[in-house]
Amino acid sequence: MYQKKVVSVVLLALMVAFLSSCVELGLRPKQDLLANGLADWQQIGGREGSWKFEDGILYTGGGGGGWLSTRQEYDNFKLELEFRVPPGGNSGVFVRAPHEGNPAYEGMEIQVLDDYAKGYANLRPSQYTGSIYGVQAPSKRATKKANEWQKMIIVCNGPKVQITVNGTVIVDTDVSEYKDKLATHPGLARTKGYIGLQNHGSRLDYRNIKITELR
Repeated sequence: MYQKKVVSVVLLALMVAFLSSCVELGLRPKQDLLANGLADWQQIGGREGSWKFEDGILYTGGGGGGWLSTRQEYDNFKLELEFRVPPGGNSGVFVRAPHEGNPAYEGMEIQVLDDYAKGYANLRPSQYTGSIYGVQAPSKRATKKANEWQKMIIVCNGPKVQITVNGTVIVDTDVSEYKDKLATHPGLARTKGYIGLQNHGSRLDYRNIKITELR
């Protein structure tokens, strides 16, 4: 009985320490955006039902168009997710996007792509995985080959945006410095919006989508 009490006290102390550190860092508890399957998401444009959720994987076969949006808006956050693209696969993660207009421009699109596909060999640098699409190119290529699970972390804190792919920081920028691109990318000035996943016509798999809101 004594040992159980000691273990309980230690666990409680660790929990308090963890919560205190979160407060100090300005973090809120991490949320699993797939904890309720598709219940916390909604189809924007395109055909309803083009996204499925099975065995912990959120996926689209590529038909139907449109995009999948969270039901909640977010301003400052750390978004963690894993993705898997087939050969030639193309998608994107929308952040701070509205439900009106093209989310890649009215919000921001973080590119998800099969970087090694021959058909994409001549894209602009700001069109490869991890780029802020059409705005900021990744500093290096950190992606894996098609059909492998990869991890992406997107941190948006005010105008600061940091993107990490497979453990390597490839974008660390301040989008307020891109005033010359505001005419075509007005979403750079947005401070809040929805998070979304693009259906770009190819099979795409996502899993372990988790978000930590920043105070």
